Amino acid sequence: MTTDGERAVVPEELAELRRSLDVGLARVDGRLALLTQHDQQTAKNVEALQSRVTALEHTRWPLPTIVALATVAALAVAVWQALGH
Repeated sequence: MTTDGERAVVPEELAELRRSLDVGLARVDGRLALLTQHDQQTAKNVEALQSRVTALEHTRWPLPTIVALATVAALAVAVWQALGH
């Protein structure tokens, strides 16, 4: 059998458990919000880096073009030297 003292303790313990649960959930919500913010910032950084890499790729000279120009220049120098100038 239970006594009146035990019945009074149960609601207090349940209230304490509920408060602990509320505090824990608030902490988890805060951490999830922080993680979401970090994720959004990381996504922005990735997009920025991706656009920078794309811009660099568009401004660089392709290797075959550089080789062709070097070949033409070497041929021009060889012809110039062969003609005795």
